[in-house]
Amino acid sequence: MKRDYYEVLGVDRGASDAEVKKAFRRLARELHPDVNKHDPEAEEKFKEAAEAYEVLSDADRRSTYDAFGHEGLSSRGWAPRADAFGSFDDVLSAFFGRGDPLFSELFGFGRPGPANGGDVAAQVELSLSDVLTGAKREVSFEAVSTCERCRGNGAEPGTPIRTCETCGGSGELREVARTAFGQLVRSGVCPACGGQGRVPEQPCGECDGKGRTVRSRSWEVEVPPGIESGQRIRISGAGHAGEAAGRAGDLYVEVLVADDERFERHGQDLVAVIEVPATRAMLGGKATVPTLDGEQEVEIPAGAQPGDHVVLGGIGLPSLRGGSRGDEHVVLDVYVPDKLSKDERRLVEELDESLGSKGRRRDGGSRWRRRAARG
Repeated sequence: MKRDYYEVLGVDRGASDAEVKKAFRRLARELHPDVNKHDPEAEEKFKEAAEAYEVLSDADRRSTYDAFGHEGLSSRGWAPRADAFGSFDDVLSAFFGRGDPLFSELFGFGRPGPANGGDVAAQVELSLSDVLTGAKREVSFEAVSTCERCRGNGAEPGTPIRTCETCGGSGELREVARTAFGQLVRSGVCPACGGQGRVPEQPCGECDGKGRTVRSRSWEVEVPPGIESGQRIRISGAGHAGEAAGRAGDLYVEVLVADDERFERHGQDLVAVIEVPATRAMLGGKATVPTLDGEQEVEIPAGAQPGDHVVLGGIGLPSLRGGSRGDEHVVLDVYVPDKLSKDERRLVEELDESLGSKGRRRDGGSRWRRRAARG
């Protein structure tokens, strides 16, 4: 059983012609099989929407449908011809016309022209120190470039360029076809001149008339402070050259930040682990830690426990958005020697005897259990 045409287009029965047209524009863009190839039901859905539009956009057919439904249309000899559709471009041209500015704006079709160049990808590697200050790196890559010999016109220097005889200089070929909506004009890029409308009498010996060649290029990339590994920098127009007046593609440079054995990065913050003798942890004192600004002394509080950390504010990494730097967290790895001399053992035994029950943690180890639970 056929669905209600208003339901198919998603409009009310009192919808204006403009609302009906707008609804079909939206569905045509979503459902046409030339665009929606991943959906096996797209073709049938599009035909259903086109049939609904064919009826509701015609005043007489819409009046008949409103009064008598699908049966009224069939009794008057009307039948849809959705199987006669051509390409997506053809159907939308028939509905809206190539002169309709919304046609080009919404669907991106229009007079064929020179193709734009493709994008190029490259990589640069940085250290954490580079992330702190920012850096400049030169990247090398292969790219399609404008031919230097003919300067992109495809002609051997000193030879003329004539109007294309195949398309008469228009850059496109047109073919008239009949569809369910009347006569349609299909257009495509002229194969002889590639849409340029002109061809060289003697093709350039360097690029064989194409106007472009592949060559090695280099580009100096400025990497901003605070960038993270995996982020990309886009350089507009530094990619493959386009055809004739077509715009060049872009260069995308992926940044890879090398690991630093001194630190672990967490956004703008850095984490450094230092070893602290058990006696220093008990008594407190100073220790030297690495930072991106050079080595720095930190104060170890008396009674420090394994896993405690000291925060050095404002010496981490900057943000891409600017502002203050992050922090450095210095984690204390308290270690106990596994070998003692006789004198050392005697001293430790005396300390153990002196401490007695004071050597036990007041929380009975619950702090470590909580820490372990947090991972």
